Amino acid sequence: MAPITLSVMLQDSAISLPADASSMKRKRNSLVRNSFASVSTGEQKPFDFLRTLFEGVIAGGTAGVVVETALYPIDTIKTRLQAARGGEKLILKGLYSGLAGNLAGVLPASALFVGVYEPIKQKLLRIFPESLSAFSHLTAGAIGGIAASLIRVPTEVIKQRMQTGQFTSASGAVRFIASKEGFKGFYAGYGSFLLRDLPFDAIQFCLYEQIRIGYMLAARRNLNDPENAIIGAFAGALTGAITTPLDVIKTRLMVQGSANQYKGIVDCVQTIIKEEGPGAFLKGIGPRVLWIGIGGSIFFGVLESTKRFLAERRPPSLTQHTEKRKD
Repeated sequence: MAPITLSVMLQDSAISLPADASSMKRKRNSLVRNSFASVSTGEQKPFDFLRTLFEGVIAGGTAGVVVETALYPIDTIKTRLQAARGGEKLILKGLYSGLAGNLAGVLPASALFVGVYEPIKQKLLRIFPESLSAFSHLTAGAIGGIAASLIRVPTEVIKQRMQTGQFTSASGAVRFIASKEGFKGFYAGYGSFLLRDLPFDAIQFCLYEQIRIGYMLAARRNLNDPENAIIGAFAGALTGAITTPLDVIKTRLMVQGSANQYKGIVDCVQTIIKEEGPGAFLKGIGPRVLWIGIGGSIFFGVLESTKRFLAERRPPSLTQHTEKRKD
């Protein structure tokens, strides 16, 4: 009987790997490197930075907009819970307040993040050995987060102030912040934002990539969209729970406006502990885990589907080049 084979999807082609016992180690190495979640090596395909960047931008922007639109009400509830001081009552009206303005920031921010993450991830996976693939994913996630923060932070500041009822329109929020707080007002809480988002992005994408690779090794096949979505949900929910205290600090600093209730991250932490107790750092953890868990499911499901859609529609010249190298 002929040996069974395992088909592994490259970013623009497929290869077949023998499954006999003597080649298991070689098969595992090839699968980890060549899985869609990871990267093909130079032996299979030359690294096309611009195409990887382009496809990452399109896939990231699409996934970001879909997630933000679907889950915005949960995010609004989470923000209001975290911003509430003492016994303030939660308001459940206007849960889509600020969505349009936020999408104007989410689209380029998500596109920029994935557009930076994908080529850097692939480059790092080529540089470092397979045993350090998690480091490559962590590093790429952090660098992508830094790039996206230039757009994310002003968007987040405006969104959260609208969610807490300070403004009724994005344009009004922009004018007020610019006149009263100046340019730095759009980057209020920037340090706390990085404190939350850099570890969040790095951990979430590393968890997703590593779990996905492990699942592919165990299943010995490509994963379908529901499986990608489930892994994305788990990675998102776990990371969201871990980073909730950082999210509370970030929210308090961003929504304080010109009142300057907190002088910085340290003062914010000390004030919250003194006035509300340590439990306040877990405010909104339920909606946050729900929101990011569902969001992770949608985001990674849409991301992988869009990346696959784009890969299947690459110019014939790229496909022919890859086929020649395979021969």
